[in-house]
Amino acid sequence: MAKDSKRKWILIFILAFALNFIWENLHSFLYADYQGGKITEFILARAALADAAVILGMIIFSRLIPFSKNRPWILILLGVIIAVLIEKWALLTGRWQYNDAMPIIPFLGIGLTPTIQLGFLGHVIHRIIFKQRYGNF
Repeated sequence: MAKDSKRKWILIFILAFALNFIWENLHSFLYADYQGGKITEFILARAALADAAVILGMIIFSRLIPFSKNRPWILILLGVIIAVLIEKWALLTGRWQYNDAMPIIPFLGIGLTPTIQLGFLGHVIHRIIFKQRYGNF
């Protein structure tokens, strides 16, 4: 891997961590608890690290698949699918619970803000790093 390319992947991870940490803090009030306890900054930072790793993987995957180069919706859809799976698993295993303020997606029974987080931020980060315009993803 070229030195410039390594820097780009590191930058993606750092940007993904920073934006996810902000997102986690902004929507943390929509959760009742994490594993039955208080939601702390450490827990939010750990979640942001995991989200950053997922987004890095999503972007690498989307860059390797020629079909997805001109189709930003693929990266967004991939993020939403991953988020739905994570949310379903977390709710079923009791890792976290929503409070009454969380907007719930009908039929899925999961929160709106965590569902759009990976797809939206993955797309934004990709656009920032690769300076893409619509139609030239």
